[in-house]
Amino acid sequence: MASNKFKTTSLDQMLDKHLGKTGTPRRDKFESELRVDLLGQAIKQVRQELNLTQEQLGEMVGVQKAQISKIENSAKSARLETILKVFEAMGAKVNFNVEINKKRLAF
Repeated sequence: MASNKFKTTSLDQMLDKHLGKTGTPRRDKFESELRVDLLGQAIKQVRQELNLTQEQLGEMVGVQKAQISKIENSAKSARLETILKVFEAMGAKVNFNVEINKKRLAF
């Protein structure tokens, strides 16, 4: 019987190995960018569920279609105010969590 040459590794173990432990600058930057990219994906998903085109959503928010496309593909370049306007125009509720010294603040 052939032996398994592959070792199972968790995602956290891989991230720790390649980006550093949670709390290190490189890991924090990666996780922050990942969360921002998820905002763009969420906007696209809600827009599609509402059967809106990028152009229609742009008109609702007061921006060009190209701006909606940029936000959906990489929200990193978008202003927070614009992102919130986009969600508001679609009737979506947005929640933020703030954590200081591993203590979560309630808003």
